[in-house]
Amino acid sequence: MRDFDFTPLFRTSVGFDRMARLLDNIQTENTSSYPPYNIEKLDEDSYQISMAVAGFAESELDVEIQDNQLKITGRRDVDEESDANRSFLHRGIAQRAFERRFSLAEHIKVTGAKLENGLLHVKLEREVPEAMKPKSIPIQASSSQKKLAGKS
Repeated sequence: MRDFDFTPLFRTSVGFDRMARLLDNIQTENTSSYPPYNIEKLDEDSYQISMAVAGFAESELDVEIQDNQLKITGRRDVDEESDANRSFLHRGIAQRAFERRFSLAEHIKVTGAKLENGLLHVKLEREVPEAMKPKSIPIQASSSQKKLAGKS
C-alpha cells in the first residue's frame, strides 16, 4: 500500500521534477532519529537547524548544499585499538557516523554554521529576489473620470 502511482499528475506538467523527487523521498525517508535535531524559525525570513553532535570535532563534521538539499555528515576518527582496550559498563553515547539530509525550499540560503557546546547550529535565510516579491500597482483614474471630478 506504500506505492503510489503519480504518473497521471505528471502527464500535463513540465518542470516539476523537484516535486517528483520530493514525493519519492517521502516514501524512502530514513527513519533514523540519530542525531537528534531542532528546526527553529527565528523570524519571518530566518531559520536555524540545531543538531546534537556531542563527541564530534569540527574536523569530523561536514555541511554542504547541493540541488536544494542540505547534507550534514559526521565521520568519527575512532582508534579501534584504543576502543578495544576500554571496558564499558553502559555505552549510551553513540559514536557512529551519520548523514542527515534536509530539503530546502527555493530561495533558502545557508548563511553559516558553528559548533558550540556539542551542538551544530546551521543558520538559514530566505532571500527572495526583488523580481519575485509582490508589487503594488497604483490605480489611476481614467481621463473621463478626471474631467467629471474637475467639474464638481
